[in-house]
Amino acid sequence: MRKVLDLRGLSNLNQTDIILRMIAYDLQCVAGHAFEGWFENAEQFDSQKKKGLVTCPVCGSSEVERVLSTFGIARQRHQNDEVANHLNPLEIVSRFVEKNFEDVGAEFSKEALKMHYGVADYRNIRGVSTEQEENILRDEGVEFFKVPIASQSDSEDN
Repeated sequence: MRKVLDLRGLSNLNQTDIILRMIAYDLQCVAGHAFEGWFENAEQFDSQKKKGLVTCPVCGSSEVERVLSTFGIARQRHQNDEVANHLNPLEIVSRFVEKNFEDVGAEFSKEALKMHYGVADYRNIRGVSTEQEENILRDEGVEFFKVPIASQSDSEDN
């Protein structure tokens, strides 16, 4: 079984594009809900926002703005260098996915189809699927993206 991740609209990118080219923006809707969005670049964010494609995952509002992020705050060069040098891009993506996507396990295909047909509310999900299940999702028009996830043994080997 393969690990898969539902990132609607990114099916035309390959795995390297996701790891190397995505920018994470801290966002907030008019109701004050804070969330994170990943975009290829600032122009893509602006374009998707104008089309109403950037929406709050809590209330669905498309009135969303970028907010200041603590991610870009400078630190002294020697601080945490050992930790930063130890993480590879795959580990960073894996941690993000584990933190921000619900693990539905082997139910991935069923949950993705429920969301696609409006039976379940849309949410970020991750899980596993067989090649046959992936073919069914494609045939039904469900967009998903497969991302390699670092296993515990991969992290421990480094």
